[in-house]
Amino acid sequence: MKSAVIVFPASNCDRDAQVALTEMTGKAPAMVWHRDSELPDVDLVVIPGGFSYGDYLRCGAMAAQSPVMRAVRAHAERGGAVLGICNGFQVLTESHLLPGALLRNAGLRFVCKPVPLTVEETQSAFTRRYDKGQTVVFPVAHGEGNYFADEETLDRLEGEGRIAFRYQANPNGSARDIAGILSQKRNVLGMMPHPERVVDPLTGGTDGRALFQSLIESLS
Repeated sequence: MKSAVIVFPASNCDRDAQVALTEMTGKAPAMVWHRDSELPDVDLVVIPGGFSYGDYLRCGAMAAQSPVMRAVRAHAERGGAVLGICNGFQVLTESHLLPGALLRNAGLRFVCKPVPLTVEETQSAFTRRYDKGQTVVFPVAHGEGNYFADEETLDRLEGEGRIAFRYQANPNGSARDIAGILSQKRNVLGMMPHPERVVDPLTGGTDGRALFQSLIESLS
């Protein structure tokens, strides 16, 4: 599996994604600067967490207008896999690659801690190595992780099996405890928790490994 990580000004999880992908695939991902207008030939694009453009305006709004995002959209439209983590999820909603929006946390405080999640959907390239209903623990680190969408959109996500992960103890007020969602074609996943931070037991756990292994098996 060939992969790339998008790097924006003030990204701070791009190296986490790079380390996790290198560990899991044995190959370092291409690190693609936000002003690049083309992507290398890759199977997976990761939009990492952090504070792209300093989180000015709405989180992810400026990053969504970066030249590289036109190439990311084209990659997704061709069926290529895209994984947006934390700020990357915000970028995906601002780019309209995923529905809804990420609002300020209900408690108006930054939340940084491990959280238990339920795996809701295993019929995707991102989740096939998990069991439906399985509990996993991923860390969160965000101030704007409160997922919002209108009731019609939420019902559609539920009905189409596009909720990938759900919080067991909601840390941010997200509608229906949603922690991650899939696109209609199921090749784009946006999630607030950080699977790339739990691939090594020395840094907090290994529950994220199955996500990357799922991608390797699906895309290789």
